[in-house]
Amino acid sequence: MTADHTVLDVEIGALTGGSANLPQYEGKAVLIVNVASKCGLTPQYTGLEKLQERYAAQGFTVLGVPCNQFLGQEPGSAEEIAEFCSATYGVTFPLTEKVEVNGEGRHPLYERLVGFADAEGHSGDIRWNFEKFLIGRDGQVVARFSPQTEPESAEVVAAVEGQLA
Repeated sequence: MTADHTVLDVEIGALTGGSANLPQYEGKAVLIVNVASKCGLTPQYTGLEKLQERYAAQGFTVLGVPCNQFLGQEPGSAEEIAEFCSATYGVTFPLTEKVEVNGEGRHPLYERLVGFADAEGHSGDIRWNFEKFLIGRDGQVVARFSPQTEPESAEVVAAVEGQLA
């Protein structure tokens, strides 16, 4: 991907309808996370929201991307997902429409993300819910974290702060 062709150029809908308008995040650091409401990792919403609250004023946002491809752990409608995230975890960060992150129906956003390797060298298909991609202020992928990596872990926080410095 060239500097004029970024992850943020992709069209994706917002959970509540209309466009998620990714170009609005140009110049910001964005943590893109495929999320699910009925997963063992769902409590990561707490850490994601804490990152949002801690760094939003410095030009950072979490972007949640609901996905139902892993054991049907995000079966809800857009309204149900929005209500769950708000009522259960107090989520204030934006959520996109529910999409596929793997396979033939993989959303173009994830087409641009999956080629980037994490610290262990994993690239390619998303392994599970809550896999995380950090997008730098230039719209390029700068880090990838496994689903088990907690949002508030030292490596995620260091990567986010590195983009905000």
